[in-house]
Amino acid sequence: MPEMPTATGPTTGVKSPPAPAPVPAAPVKHGGGGAWFASRFAVIGVWIALAVFFSAIRPDTFMTSGSLKVVFGSQNQAALVFLTAALLCTIIVGEFVDMSVASNFGLSAIMLTALNVNHGWNVWAAVLASIVLSTAVGTVNGWLVVKVGVNTIVVTLGMGTFLLGIALWVSDLMPVSGLPTDFKDIALLPVAGLPISFFYGLALMLGFAYVLHFTPLGRTMRFVGESREVSRLAGVRVTRLRIGAFTTGGLIAGVGGVLSAAATGGFDPNVSQSYLMPIFAATFLGTAILQPGRFNPIGTFIAVFFLATGVLGLQLLGATSWVTSVFYGGVLVVAVTISTVLRSRSR
Repeated sequence: MPEMPTATGPTTGVKSPPAPAPVPAAPVKHGGGGAWFASRFAVIGVWIALAVFFSAIRPDTFMTSGSLKVVFGSQNQAALVFLTAALLCTIIVGEFVDMSVASNFGLSAIMLTALNVNHGWNVWAAVLASIVLSTAVGTVNGWLVVKVGVNTIVVTLGMGTFLLGIALWVSDLMPVSGLPTDFKDIALLPVAGLPISFFYGLALMLGFAYVLHFTPLGRTMRFVGESREVSRLAGVRVTRLRIGAFTTGGLIAGVGGVLSAAATGGFDPNVSQSYLMPIFAATFLGTAILQPGRFNPIGTFIAVFFLATGVLGLQLLGATSWVTSVFYGGVLVVAVTISTVLRSRSR
């Protein structure tokens, strides 16, 4: 009688192949959760610690409603939110820093004021003209960088200097003021104890973050920022996206300039250059918040108010005007270092 096969094969001396050895489990990295948390929220923890420290040293001046309004309701911070958002537009698609955003912001603010006060334009027509002009500047930057192939630093640094000169010429080297008093409401209308411009900035950054995280456009922007050539081979319209990023940056800078002029009733074109260092400090510090090593709108938004808290606290401790430059410069160096380290670890 032939032998019947068994569960292990026929009884012919041939054995079934042995079962593969189980794959050993990956070793558990102790402290990984703590490192993950620290890399995303350490700066927020330092921000809270700064607030506690300044409150303990100067309880009568720092922990007051007036100080909170200076930190969160100052038009300086509102301007920085718009300027950092404009800068993020180009950085995220892989362009180097746009050095012209501050001058473009200033051009929009001074053009609005000059057209309305010096030339008698209707204020809303002047608003539209100023924003269109700033948007066009962004488009020209994008065309020179993307189509012509000129270095980003050369184009934007030269454009920034050119725009500053135009703003000084338009203003005759003097601050210009005299916008309609009711026009300031578009920037200063109080909402929940803060000027409405704060909520404009919050909505801008939340919307920007939503686009980056939850829309095909945002994912494509990140993709192009990582590798233009791979994106092009994948069918992405890289040229259009890059020029669009410069154009959108110009638009945001223009809107920010209009709000700044509205808040103060005018503008001094020399002020725009003072924003450059805070813009870069906040943008790079944002890479150490929430998404380590990556430029992100929410991290940048938090970084703007972190810097404002530090500067205000040091001033209340008696530091003079030089502390602003020292603090912003020091934070920029530290932020770029942290960003570089986090990026290298993520690869």
